[in-house]
Amino acid sequence: MIRRDQKRTNRVRFKLKKVATDKPRLTVFRSAKNIYAQVIDDSKRVTLASASSVEKNIEKKPKKELSEIVGKLIAERSIKVGCNEVYFDRGKYKYHGRVKQLAESAKSGGLKF
Repeated sequence: MIRRDQKRTNRVRFKLKKVATDKPRLTVFRSAKNIYAQVIDDSKRVTLASASSVEKNIEKKPKKELSEIVGKLIAERSIKVGCNEVYFDRGKYKYHGRVKQLAESAKSGGLKF
């Protein structure tokens, strides 16, 4: 049996891959305390850039501020690699709260969705 959250994840990814096949995807994982982001090239099956709130150079702050910092970091790192345009894969999470904060800060950092 497939769990409901896995069904939601598959549905979101399927819709996104139909729309944007040539761009890498910015995927988000959110746990209770931390947030992680990766830019993945699905054609080569390679992670191009990643950022998380667990990194040593990031100080402990409220969760929303950590999401904003991680969004700016992932934008910085993916632009440095050469990915200016990505499509946003929110996975099983709704587009609000920390996930929305990360996406908005990545957009303000220079990424185009």
